[in-house]
Amino acid sequence: MPWMILALMGAVTFIYGLSTHATLLCLLVKPLPVLALLGWLHDAPPTDYRRWISLGLIFSLVGDVLLAWPGDLFIFGLGAFLLAHLAYLKAYLSDCRRPAFLPLVWALVVGAILLSILISQGLGPLLVPVLVYALVISAMLWRALAGLGSDVPKRSAWLAAAGAASFVFSDTLIGINRFVAAFDAAPYLLITTYWLGQWGITASAFALGTQTEQIGREHV
Repeated sequence: MPWMILALMGAVTFIYGLSTHATLLCLLVKPLPVLALLGWLHDAPPTDYRRWISLGLIFSLVGDVLLAWPGDLFIFGLGAFLLAHLAYLKAYLSDCRRPAFLPLVWALVVGAILLSILISQGLGPLLVPVLVYALVISAMLWRALAGLGSDVPKRSAWLAAAGAASFVFSDTLIGINRFVAAFDAAPYLLITTYWLGQWGITASAFALGTQTEQIGREHV
């Protein structure tokens, strides 16, 4: 509970900073929600899944700071979140490796739609980095969705899938707002869906149980 209170306080303060254009305040408090999730995650069962999610949160913290820092550090923030998605991808693979053809199709469709929107606006030198990022986030979404209907505990699978989908939606809003057409509600929508995504991914680690419990779990 204390970690969630810290996360909510940081989130509310950051949104207040956005509304008042308090750049320094936003920079100081933006990492707090994810930092709180990292502290909360320490209470989850010590599995490989938890360790990779922890690493993803750490890279996300770095990305949060880089994107909030005055000046254009977008490419470096993109790199930090790329590593975060790779860590989440590894976490999902550590828990489920079934091929999952239908989730793969869905993830590819989402990635293709996002890329087509961005490429149509011309990305210039950012084309290759954005392409790589889109492929990685699509792979992460695929593996998150692959857990649905597998032997992964149902609650954990749904939290992971919902978290990944919310994260992808947030990234989509970032791309649209930056490269297609900026809109006033974007900063509030993208940060809210980002935090919800991180919460879902983090919470999925608590629903897995211990390694011993995982071995004996039934198919859902």
